[in-house]
Amino acid sequence: MMTQATSSQFWLTRPFGERATQTFLGVLFAALLLVTVLHLAVPQGHPLHVNAYTVNLFGKYLSYALLAVAVDLVWGYLGILSLGHGAFFAIGGYAMGMYLMRQIGDRGTYGHPVLPDFMVFLNWDSLPWYWHGFDMAWFAFAMVLLAPGLLALVFGFLAFRSRVTGVYLSIITQALTFALMLAFFRNEMGFGGNNGLTDFRELLGFNLRSDATRLGLF
Repeated sequence: MMTQATSSQFWLTRPFGERATQTFLGVLFAALLLVTVLHLAVPQGHPLHVNAYTVNLFGKYLSYALLAVAVDLVWGYLGILSLGHGAFFAIGGYAMGMYLMRQIGDRGTYGHPVLPDFMVFLNWDSLPWYWHGFDMAWFAFAMVLLAPGLLALVFGFLAFRSRVTGVYLSIITQALTFALMLAFFRNEMGFGGNNGLTDFRELLGFNLRSDATRLGLF
């Protein structure tokens, strides 16, 4: 009884923000577990059944939540308003997308064993040098972290070395995102243009169009 009372007292004396955060994380974990149970255990047609589309939608929301947490860490704790976080997440996403495109192989629309469909459509003769290595999962996963990290290192070094702060730093980060968007939208860059990278099929041998795979990724 003394141990339980002491534990309760310790919980109540903790800062409200810390308690609220832990409570929120607990509720979020329970909600995610509930979604999984309602998808697997409840039969289709039942009012409580959560279909595969909804599970996939929740996965997208969680991905956006990671972006929001990153902005909160930089802005809320460091006081730096960055409007360019989307650029760093996009580069990591493109790195994963390049790996997924290489996994399609000759099963694409044009049946080319090496070139993605959009490169065949644009009459590319060979794979660009920066696409090499993305047929290996370990290389792609490493680039998901290293590519945006390298961009952040270079950009941050130049910006803070020049003592750019306040609203000017925010404008520069937004300009960086816009510049990268314009660059990636060009077909000559080799990233799919304004259509992006599409028609993903497999991840580590698992069919991405399978409900079981999507649930596992969720």
